[in-house]
Amino acid sequence: MKGVASAPGAGTVLNALATHTGAAFGIDVDTTATVDLDASVESVTGEIAAAPDGDTRLIERCVELVTERFGNGEGGTVHTDSEVPMAAGLKSSSAAANATVLAALDALGVSVVDPTGEGELDGEAAVGASDEITYLDACRLGVEAARDVGVTITGAFDDAAASMVGGVVVTDNDTDELLARETREWDVLVWTPPERAYSADADVDRCGNITEMAELVEELALDGRYGKAMTVNGLAYSAALDFATDPAVEAMPHAEGVSLSGTGPSVVAVGDGESLAAVREQWAARDGSLLETTTRTEGARIQ
Repeated sequence: MKGVASAPGAGTVLNALATHTGAAFGIDVDTTATVDLDASVESVTGEIAAAPDGDTRLIERCVELVTERFGNGEGGTVHTDSEVPMAAGLKSSSAAANATVLAALDALGVSVVDPTGEGELDGEAAVGASDEITYLDACRLGVEAARDVGVTITGAFDDAAASMVGGVVVTDNDTDELLARETREWDVLVWTPPERAYSADADVDRCGNITEMAELVEELALDGRYGKAMTVNGLAYSAALDFATDPAVEAMPHAEGVSLSGTGPSVVAVGDGESLAAVREQWAARDGSLLETTTRTEGARIQ
C-alpha cells in the first residue's frame, strides 16, 4: 500500500502566539511525502531526505494517527523530500505533516474531499463516511500529531491550514476552526539569515506583552487588509522575539506587506515583482539566502 502527496510551505500574516488567532498564506515551495504501509509491520520508520539525522517523530506520528483511524494500525515507512527550508519560519513542519497525512490516506484508499475548505465556511456538516475525510480534517490530524510530539506551541492550525487549502487563511488555533479564506496572487520574496529558529523555543511569555498589537492585526486580517496586517505583525513580533526590524523597514516602501514569518528567522515580503526587485537588491547585500516565489491559491494534493 503506497501513497504520495505534496503540500506547500507558508508565510505569516498573524502569528498566533499572543492571541491564539493566526493567519497565514500558502507559498509555492513543496514538501513531498511517500508512505509505504505494510500490515505485517507494527512500527513506522521515517526518513527526511534533507536531514538524514533529523527528527522524524512528527511524520511517523502522522502515519500512526491515519492508520489508527482509517486502517488497522499498519506500520511501514514514510519518506519526505522538501523544497521548504527547515527551522526558517516557512512552515516546514506543517507542510511535512500535511503531505504525510495525505500520502497515508492515499495508501489506504481513503477519499479526501473539499480541497479549499469552503464547505466549513459555508456551514456544511463534516463528512461522516468512514472512508472519506475533508482536507481540513486531514490537516487537523497533522496538527494533532504536531502537538503529540511537541514541535509546536499553538498547534499551528493557521500554518497547517494555509498549507493544506492554499490561499490566505485566518484561524482560531484554540478550536482549530477556519474563520476566513481568500486568495491573493502575490509575488513573494523571502530572506533567510544563516541562523535557524525553532518554534518550540519561542518565548511565549514575552509574546504576551504584544497582545493588543496582535488583536489589531487580527482585526486587519479579518477585514481582508492582509498586507497591513503582515507589516504590523512583523514589527511587533520582531521586537518580542528579539529579531532586527531593519529588513522589514527596508521593504516597507516597496512591498504590499512584510513580516517576520512564524517565529523567524525568515522575513517575507509580498507584492508585485517589479516593486519587490528593489527589496531584493537591498536584501541581497545581507548574509543569508533569498527565495523568490509566488503565493499558492491551491494547497496540498495527492499525487
